[in-house]
Amino acid sequence: MDFIREAKAELKKVTWPSRKQVWYSTLVVIGISLMVAAYLGVLDVVFTAVFSKVIG
Repeated sequence: MDFIREAKAELKKVTWPSRKQVWYSTLVVIGISLMVAAYLGVLDVVFTAVFSKVIG
């Protein structure tokens, strides 16, 4: 029970982000994920083309 009381006390000390901060952070994560996916997709197409010419 001490652990639960202490954990609850610590959680009261946390500064939680606002809804707006969470929303913007979510958009940043989604945007960066899409950019990385596009970058890796382009690299995949380029390397596939290069290795197809080298092997084929």
